[in-house]
Amino acid sequence: MHATVNWRDGLVFEAKSGSGHAVTMDGNKTEAASPMELVLMAAGGCSSVDVVSILEKARQQVTGVQCEVKGERADTVPAVFTHVHLHFIVTGTDVAEKHVERAVALSADKYCSVAKMLEASVKVTHSYAIENEGENA
Repeated sequence: MHATVNWRDGLVFEAKSGSGHAVTMDGNKTEAASPMELVLMAAGGCSSVDVVSILEKARQQVTGVQCEVKGERADTVPAVFTHVHLHFIVTGTDVAEKHVERAVALSADKYCSVAKMLEASVKVTHSYAIENEGENA
């Protein structure tokens, strides 16, 4: 894997992945997300891919997955993340809690490369909620 980051102006940078996809980053957070925000987004995205994939393989009728990611940073420079929490909200019809619990645990313990990399120096925690549309029918 590789990426290229080019300075645009101010603290704005354009990053391009080896696969040809681009993202803008802004150290001032006025034009785009900051690099540290992208780290949180990457953790949430990586783990969400796992959760959706595992739930689909378990034949759960999932209609939505949202991952709310919160990061706490050190008060001193470098202001690294000290704690990252991923909270999944899974929506669907008759979604079984045991499957959601298993999907989140497998992502956390085995599959999510971004979270596994972060947990070497950051406390990473997970939680979930289920909005089961089947119960409202």
